[in-house]
Amino acid sequence: MSSINNQLASQKSHVGNTMDIKLINIGFGNIVSANRVIAIVSPESAPIKRVINDARDRGQLIDATYGRRTRAVIISDSGHVVLSAIQPETVANRFVVSKDANGDN
Repeated sequence: MSSINNQLASQKSHVGNTMDIKLINIGFGNIVSANRVIAIVSPESAPIKRVINDARDRGQLIDATYGRRTRAVIISDSGHVVLSAIQPETVANRFVVSKDANGDN
């Protein structure tokens, strides 16, 4: 019985080390998981506009702009597309600052 408990404790500590959750503020108090983000892009190009429309049709579009102009499109590994009213560079800088604060390189 104790060997099973030791195995479970070992698995829990291993999982705890690899699954650090990092959250990034994308404006107006909205937060996304940094671990799930694939890309942060500008909404200007036609291909990105198609990505937004496709996500809307699939029901996977999250509008976090509060009615303001969309300046950044965040694409997640789950296929969700998040619209943000802050610049892509600002969101990217928040990723870097978050990683530096946590000691990751």
